[in-house]
Amino acid sequence: MSTLDTKTAMIEVRGVEKHFGSVAALRGASLWANPGEVTAIVGDNGAGKSTLIKCVAGVHSPDAGEILLDGERVHFRSPEGARGHGVETVYQDLALADDLYVWQNMFLNRELTRGIGPVRLLDRRRMQQRSRELIDSLSVSMPSIGSRVRRLSGGQRQAVAIARAVMWGSKVIIMDEPTAALGLRETAQVEKLIRTVVERGTTVLVISHNMEQVMRLASRVWVMRGGRVVGGAATSDVTGDQLVGMITGAVPGTGGEEHPQD
Repeated sequence: MSTLDTKTAMIEVRGVEKHFGSVAALRGASLWANPGEVTAIVGDNGAGKSTLIKCVAGVHSPDAGEILLDGERVHFRSPEGARGHGVETVYQDLALADDLYVWQNMFLNRELTRGIGPVRLLDRRRMQQRSRELIDSLSVSMPSIGSRVRRLSGGQRQAVAIARAVMWGSKVIIMDEPTAALGLRETAQVEKLIRTVVERGTTVLVISHNMEQVMRLASRVWVMRGGRVVGGAATSDVTGDQLVGMITGAVPGTGGEEHPQD
């Protein structure tokens, strides 16, 4: 089911283990994501998906194994460390401030300033300009960058979170269930935005329970069960039913421990 890619992976996880007390959340998980592609991670609740992406995002430190970014071994001690290396994460709660404007959310905790020496003022004009240019370049449907986030639809809120990640994540964007709470129309809009992001050369790693979405959006999919990666394949080489079978254990796993480059 899984064929070895000859490309250099943008993000690679090798034999990662993570324990919380006596509970083994990850048991030697390995996978990779190629540059400029959407790679999906699927699995039942408790399979280890969220723990794995939190290790990649710097929230958790692995107990064993290694993580490589663009071929270089990295050890993120915090989410800020991951962001400093160009890895951004969009969680399900989006982490948006409802009472702030779109442009303020884009620069939340990363505000641009102007001035001389220790005397600094917020550079509102530059932040607004950069936010507007990025939103326009991504073809995002947004009332105005001066709109308060609480007035936006679910799809527009998701678009703000993704656009913010694009602004700061130069290499990898991780998305946890990006359309879980959205209707069909908003889901289609967000998927279109994700494709636009990938076309700009960004690597996107997506966790999703929606098999149809995985099949139409991702180039590669990895299946997790019991803290392990039990298989992986190009989506063109697998069916949704096969993926469901691997998730439940009805279809034997194929491994997934090979690496694209040593």
